[in-house]
Amino acid sequence: MLGLPALLLALITWQVAAHGPLARADERLSARLVHPDRVSELLADLGNVAVAVPVLAVVLGYVAWRARAAGRARWWLPSLATAALMAVVPALIVPLKELVVRPAPPVMGPGTGFYPSGHTATAVIAYGGAALVLIPWLRATGARRALLVGCLTLNLGVAFGLIRRGYHWPLDVAASWCLGAMLLLSLRLLLGRNSRQPK
Repeated sequence: MLGLPALLLALITWQVAAHGPLARADERLSARLVHPDRVSELLADLGNVAVAVPVLAVVLGYVAWRARAAGRARWWLPSLATAALMAVVPALIVPLKELVVRPAPPVMGPGTGFYPSGHTATAVIAYGGAALVLIPWLRATGARRALLVGCLTLNLGVAFGLIRRGYHWPLDVAASWCLGAMLLLSLRLLLGRNSRQPK
């Protein structure tokens, strides 16, 4: 399952770095999609560290408290692993930005370092990680579905806001989704292995 997002990330990175046909099509698409307004700015702000990370911290604290109260072995592991994953995001995004050196969309003026989108990666890991650790504590199928729909809606909203506002090219966002998918799948594998350990 990790192979597809990794392959897509490699393809997108190659095209953006080489300014290939996919990157040129991305720039044309962006020119049609950009229409800065207050709503898109607010949606983009949901990917800010100052918004997404506190949401994740509250969920991780709640999950750790519930797991400890339930007497779970390694009650701390899901919260600690998810927090560590969030901390790793800048260590992955910043070197990619420096390696690719993609110019800013026209709305942002001169500048580089826009690939991949840090706001998108932050939102994917914060909201996706929160959903992953919270789902086991929700018994009702409807509540689980609502949580997943809410997580997906938040991430789509951030992506829409970033692209519509002109903060990022669409491929910047797509690349961060691929990276986020790889990280969340790895977290899910770790948490699944932990849940099979003796209690």
